[in-house]
Amino acid sequence: MAVLKWSIDKLEAKAQDIRCDILTLLATSGSGHSGGSLSCTDFGTALYFHELNLNPENPSDPTRDICHFSIGHVTPVIYSLLAERGYFPLKDLLQFRTFAGHLQGHPSAHDTPGLEVSAGSLGQGLSFTVGVALASKMDNHSRRVWCIMGDGEQQEGQVWEAAMSASHFRLDNLTAIIDLNRKQIDGDTADVMNIEPLADKYSSFGWEVFEVNGHDIPAILETFAQVKRIAWKPSVILAHTRMGKGVSFMENDHRWHGRPPTVEEAEEALQKYGTTYEEWKQRLQRGSEPIVAL
Repeated sequence: MAVLKWSIDKLEAKAQDIRCDILTLLATSGSGHSGGSLSCTDFGTALYFHELNLNPENPSDPTRDICHFSIGHVTPVIYSLLAERGYFPLKDLLQFRTFAGHLQGHPSAHDTPGLEVSAGSLGQGLSFTVGVALASKMDNHSRRVWCIMGDGEQQEGQVWEAAMSASHFRLDNLTAIIDLNRKQIDGDTADVMNIEPLADKYSSFGWEVFEVNGHDIPAILETFAQVKRIAWKPSVILAHTRMGKGVSFMENDHRWHGRPPTVEEAEEALQKYGTTYEEWKQRLQRGSEPIVAL
């Protein structure tokens, strides 16, 4: 088992790698979700490379922490995190959404190591993690349980039933992270179905609420440290992000929710990271040594 505890500089560099992975696999596939994958990248990197106790060599290790992306359509970032963490070869990312690969458009735990449960239907993930957190309490297990949700997902009624249950059972081993980019497939969340005041709602349901810039890795790590000090109640992190973060022509534009970049658009974005589409494809094809604890 390993908690990596990487430095800030190394985490920020890895987040850039993951953005390059996302752009390349999406352009190669010609299909998939760009906006939310990029907005989740920074806090996702901090979570997988600094916070979570994981064992990529044995994904079902009974001592592991549990992390579940309820916002299941952001598979480009999910798969990149898992590949970069060592669950499967980086070259597998180039078979995203192909019949030859094991990386479906929405997560399938039957096909992909590192996934705890299949996902896709929004609103269900918090219920799953509430069940895992409650079972862990009953078993006197020390693991922490994490659930990553979208802000548009907060429009689902099942989320609030699960939130009420988590508070009722005092699940202080459970933390939710909400990717608060304020966009969904049809536009601004405020216009589709306003979810504010979100912090007040979770607080009224008995949760401890934290707010953080979801792209500020030092602030994210400090928030992770704070949630572990909370007792007798679940915690939620409202991660304020920008859809399409890191790609200027995608940022804050809901039209990139489910649209992949073309090869030419990926090339434009990747050049700003000091690489090219072909160079990054070759990097994925070559792969890299498995990540080990430092």
